[in-house]
Amino acid sequence: MQIQPILAALRRHRLASILIALEIALACAVLCNACFLIVSRVQQTHVISGVDENALAAMKLTGYDPTKGVDLNARVLDGLAKLPGVQSVSVINQVPFGDHAGTAGITTDADGKHFGGVVDLYVGGPGSFKALGVQMVAGSVPQAADYQPIHQFVPDDSAVWVTRALAEHLWPGADPLGKEFWSDKLHFRVVGVLAHLARPYGGEGGPNTIEWSVFVPAQPGAQLAGMYLLRADPAQLPRVLRDARAAMATIAPDTVIDSKASQTIGSLRANYFRQDRVMAGILVGVIAALLLVTALGIVGLASFWVQQRRRQIGIRRALGASRGDILSYFQTENFLIVTFGIGLGMLLAFALNLLLMTHYELPRLPLYYLPVGALILWGLGQLAVLGPALRAAAVPPVVATRSV
Repeated sequence: MQIQPILAALRRHRLASILIALEIALACAVLCNACFLIVSRVQQTHVISGVDENALAAMKLTGYDPTKGVDLNARVLDGLAKLPGVQSVSVINQVPFGDHAGTAGITTDADGKHFGGVVDLYVGGPGSFKALGVQMVAGSVPQAADYQPIHQFVPDDSAVWVTRALAEHLWPGADPLGKEFWSDKLHFRVVGVLAHLARPYGGEGGPNTIEWSVFVPAQPGAQLAGMYLLRADPAQLPRVLRDARAAMATIAPDTVIDSKASQTIGSLRANYFRQDRVMAGILVGVIAALLLVTALGIVGLASFWVQQRRRQIGIRRALGASRGDILSYFQTENFLIVTFGIGLGMLLAFALNLLLMTHYELPRLPLYYLPVGALILWGLGQLAVLGPALRAAAVPPVVATRSV
């Protein structure tokens, strides 16, 4: 198949060819960025929390007198522990996919000159560390002596457990055990390393900060009350949570249950990522609609050209062109138009990504999305032109003897 006659034909239909190429360019730009956003959203929903989600539920109480936190904790811990199916109940300030309750900017020196970032502090009472089910990679589990009284929002001098990701960020390549960091006058000493522990709100500061978490053991009291972690058999957990919520009317009638925060960790995860799933679905719909419109445009243009060139096709058939030659002609013509559109679309894809980076703080579009988008559009173009091309190949040579 010679390309020159095809290019000559496209020049005679310059406007239509350019319009289809521009449509394909727009489709390429949107397709690449939309696929990138979909993959990013889906990856976020699969973040590893680091805790035993299937066996955990949170219970948050509000409306109580903060000065009576010790009494509230005693009543709630005792009352919930007696419920059938409850394996453990403990006090904690926050849980993964729940509300923020403890963040702090930290430094790796006492003078505050070497900023290490903003981390989430999981402050938990006795039993909370074991209940979470976090995986240790170094150090030992908290001992009774590690649970110190809280003076501000954590003990002044705390033995803490950091995630592997945070340790690598603060002390790259070094053994984190025994390392120290500070938050203003608060001093922390690393005695253990966790495989994973996601921040409550994930990586809002960027994908690399998702596991910038620290577990701080502390004695429950006025500054650590109202948030409780229940552990139960996964099969019984929904029933246990219902019983716990019902029991609050008797155990702590002076409090109000925060229904939004008092759920299983699995439900908190589902609610937290609901918007991401909806957005991914919308983007899939946008891609499908865009590809459909592009395909219809290609079909319409190819059908018009087949009808317009029927006599020319008949002449070529009379001169010895086979049906395969005619089919190949239209497929090659479509391939050239789509290729031109893809080339322009790749530039538009980077321009659109730059716009999204500037206004929505999205990461840079990886290069491998471009060939993926190109393959999809090439395949779409060939499928869309196949019907009109087959009709063109079926034009009999006798058409050459008829007037148009």
